[in-house]
Amino acid sequence: MPQDTLDGLIRLLDLEAIEVNIFRGLSSEEGLQRVFGGQVAGQALVAAARTVDDPERMVHSLHSYFLRPGDPNLPILYDVDRIRDGRSFTTRRVVAIQHGRAIFNLHASFHIAEHGLDHQEVMPPDLPQPDELPDWKTRMEPHRETLGESWDRPRPIDLRYIRDDPMSRTGQSATSQQVWLRAAGELPDDPTLHACVVTYASDLTLLDTTLLPFGLGWNNANLQMASLDHAMWFHRPFRADEWLLYEQQAISTSGSRGLARGEIYTRGGALAASVMQEGLVRVRR
Repeated sequence: MPQDTLDGLIRLLDLEAIEVNIFRGLSSEEGLQRVFGGQVAGQALVAAARTVDDPERMVHSLHSYFLRPGDPNLPILYDVDRIRDGRSFTTRRVVAIQHGRAIFNLHASFHIAEHGLDHQEVMPPDLPQPDELPDWKTRMEPHRETLGESWDRPRPIDLRYIRDDPMSRTGQSATSQQVWLRAAGELPDDPTLHACVVTYASDLTLLDTTLLPFGLGWNNANLQMASLDHAMWFHRPFRADEWLLYEQQAISTSGSRGLARGEIYTRGGALAASVMQEGLVRVRR
């Protein structure tokens, strides 16, 4: 059941406090060679938020670096540095540790709610609605044999491509893609949890965008890809268990690195978050 899979993600994000400012997280049992980057980023944000004493302060930005591949067979320790507690802003630094070495670090800033000027980019018009699009499993059915066990794996995020999927678009050049996404079930009302789930989901498709100008897809065996850094800004309230549009653009690819930008809109058109990601995009010769 989708709700059961989502509940598993919620448990994954519910870190164990083992000492002051130190938390422990587990990985999902999916047989992956390395920990999914969105999981580490989401767990690190949870660790940061657990040390913010004022519940009215919500995360408004995060900046992170992926330093080493995470081992999915071992717990991850999250060490939080309480850098600053100001009148309006709270800043935290989190280091994720395995085998005694840092595998990831994150800076996050939290802000009290304030009123002020309001402007945003406009959501792209006239896009197919998520109810009109096939879910991930249906979309990828033609590639079931190639995908193997991953095709049938339960997914906590309901992801719906508006145009071609990463297997079908081989040979087709583009510079942007759009997907609808939401948590595959209901979430509690905690807005920090919703931010952590969207942080997790934001890493699912963004780096793929850097391949679009070259007409490359997942079925290219010569590709080596990995997230290098990931930044997010949270602008307006949203629920991660309601449909969100993820508009993504390829910005630059050179020197075996690709940079992509994303905007996340609510179904009603409010700009909820912005995302930037650079990753390793290496084509083996």
